Amino acid sequence: MNWTRRQALWAGGGVGAAALLAACGGGKDDTASSSADSAGGTPRKGGTLRIGALGRGSATTRDPHGVQGNESDYLIIALVYDTLTAPGLKDNTVGRLASGWKSSDDLKTWRFTIAKGATFHDGSPVTADDVVWSLRRLRNTPAGAGRLPGIKAENITADGKDTVVLVSDDANADLPLLTRLSTFVLKKDTSDKEIAKAPGTGPFKLDWFRGGNARLLRNDKWHGGPVHLDAIEVTMFESPQAMANALLGGQIDVASNVGAVAARTAASRKDIQVTRRPNDMAMPIVMRTAEGPFADPKVREAMKLVVDREAMVKQVLSGYGTVANDILGTGDPAYAKDVPQRRRDLDKVKKLLEEADFDFSKTYELVTTEDIAGLAESATLFATQAREAGIKIKVVKQESGAFYEKTWLKGDFYTNYWGTNDSVVFFASKTMVTGAGQNEAGWSEKQFDDTYRKVIGTADKKARATSLRELQQIEHEKSGYLLWGMADGIDLAAAKVRNLPKLPGYGRVQLENVWLSR
Repeated sequence: MNWTRRQALWAGGGVGAAALLAACGGGKDDTASSSADSAGGTPRKGGTLRIGALGRGSATTRDPHGVQGNESDYLIIALVYDTLTAPGLKDNTVGRLASGWKSSDDLKTWRFTIAKGATFHDGSPVTADDVVWSLRRLRNTPAGAGRLPGIKAENITADGKDTVVLVSDDANADLPLLTRLSTFVLKKDTSDKEIAKAPGTGPFKLDWFRGGNARLLRNDKWHGGPVHLDAIEVTMFESPQAMANALLGGQIDVASNVGAVAARTAASRKDIQVTRRPNDMAMPIVMRTAEGPFADPKVREAMKLVVDREAMVKQVLSGYGTVANDILGTGDPAYAKDVPQRRRDLDKVKKLLEEADFDFSKTYELVTTEDIAGLAESATLFATQAREAGIKIKVVKQESGAFYEKTWLKGDFYTNYWGTNDSVVFFASKTMVTGAGQNEAGWSEKQFDDTYRKVIGTADKKARATSLRELQQIEHEKSGYLLWGMADGIDLAAAKVRNLPKLPGYGRVQLENVWLSR
């Protein structure tokens, strides 16, 4: 599985231009963890947090810039290494390794300042050269264009010891948002052989790693402030059910992203906390627009009208989610709620397909995986619903590795998930503009591209809002995404666990303020 799928599970919430254009700090009140008051007492130092996360042994990786097919791997990496920015509570994008940033008037040049006191786990200071080397290494990976959209490796430079300069090909008011997901910083010139044990800058440092499981120790010198826990032990589970059973049996303290079935099971247990993050995960069906049976926009519209969204949310998500409207980024404050909600209309479906000369005699394969709870079930229910309109769909389940090698970015028709409710611009930049690194539907629409550049190229709130509304309307009408619903993110935790982050995405793995009661 490519890093861009799983790592997207950890990206933060939507962001507005106004918050990005000002220099931002990463103070404790701005982080994803809540205060002691909301945590239920004064934080206590010490203890080991045992946390479970999903993963498979065959997909294990140690490289912060490499292929990360496991949530467990990303959790470990995100605790050992820092990204430049992160999601926050008061501001959508706050500093992590960077203490602030500022753009040029034309929104093309961005200057990031490294936080004072930032050091690697071996005690050496973090310099701009380290950050530049790390970002260039990231940019030069196979998926680098999607990781840092619009930023060429040669346009990442240092200005002195504590300032990193990123120059974008185009004006981009949202660039700091793009540094939240994967801009992990290593020491300059770290070799590939040294990666597994390379010192990070994060709140925890690696003690040991065995077969996907790890033990991390508190970094007492972390620049971000005090860390409460002595250690974190990460255990990899291959299924949500196995992880939930381990939590219910007292073998772990937190079951991360465990799903609705486990939430129902634990609901009656007074000794278990259920943390619910509304509308955390996007679960679209992808239709390839470049060629194949879904290249005709009438066919795509028909598919979007054949689905019974309410039934999908009720049956697939057990009600732990909400109906969506084929626009990615529902958590964005600028999300276009006034775009009319698509509803099931079988008469119009048949009319559109007849106009498109759709071949009803064929059986169309819908490829899916069992990477997350409900994904394969959504494909099966959709196929049943489509049959009522005379559309024959065969659900094909692929193992995760095969899916991301053979189907993702290539297939005509497949299920997908983005474990984040990020901004409209985030998804547009990564998945929909022509040539985007993760253009999952192979979509290319000049009107969309031009409108996208209008959005990111201006800081004027009124002009931006107008263009952003237009961008979403185009996506709704023409894209290859059938986004039927948003699933809630669900963690289970033992009663002694305090101050778990409640933000989605990358905010969810910021565990430095978690503590354990006696």
